[in-house]
Amino acid sequence: MIEDMETIDEFLAHRTADVEEAVRTAAATEIMPRFRQLAAHEIDEKTGPHDLVTDADRKAEEYLTEALVKLLPGSVVVGEEAVHANPVTYEAIKGEAPVWIVDPVDGTRQFVHGDSGFCTLVALAQGGAVLASWTYAPARDQLAVAVRGRGALLDGEPLRSGSPTPGRDLEVATSHPDYTTDSEKRALLGLWTEGVGPRACGSAGLEYLAVARGELDATAFSWEAAWDHAAGILLVEEAGGAHLTLAGEPFRITGGNALPFTAARDAATARRVLGLLSGGV
Repeated sequence: MIEDMETIDEFLAHRTADVEEAVRTAAATEIMPRFRQLAAHEIDEKTGPHDLVTDADRKAEEYLTEALVKLLPGSVVVGEEAVHANPVTYEAIKGEAPVWIVDPVDGTRQFVHGDSGFCTLVALAQGGAVLASWTYAPARDQLAVAVRGRGALLDGEPLRSGSPTPGRDLEVATSHPDYTTDSEKRALLGLWTEGVGPRACGSAGLEYLAVARGELDATAFSWEAAWDHAAGILLVEEAGGAHLTLAGEPFRITGGNALPFTAARDAATARRVLGLLSGGV
């Protein structure tokens, strides 16, 4: 495995721009031509009316699956749409091969409604550790890249999450109550208190970017799908932030987390939000 990790390190030292190009190309050829141009037959429901998939999701994931494996031979892809078609493919996240975790259109609901608040998320992981991530908002032409131990950049400029302003209410993006269990609802209710301003989240990837930029203080999410969280968790970490589950442990992309969990601008804020979530249980 040491040789494998050295190979990954070498790849990340020299090929991150190639991954960026693949992400941008997928968006330019498969996503943006369909933005605000979707026909009814290009939109389908998966589990319900709020869980949508479009031809842009499918085609962009197909493009990225081929391109990313070609860039890193021996790697595998765990994509949201492929897992929906065959759930067993999700298990590759727990394997030893390098794995690309892909959400082709994070914020599909926003995309369908013609809102610019969507992004493409790609993360490279191995052995359960996220090593690099790419968060691209094509309608806003913003690209954030993080490499473990090497920091985070937004459009080439360093990202630092900083700390919340003392005395100001914490702004926290939270899971929608419709997608939470009763126990998770009780935990999230702990955020409805003085000094905190909770709101419903949009695209998870863009909420993580907002935390990394210091524009949002924290998130409080109640689901584990790695394609929603892997890229953003590393982005927040490399920008100086922290993440904790209800058990007081860092979030694991391999699953089995005590939910909800938080990602925050700094460790103190993560502990504060965790305390509120724990108090609601």
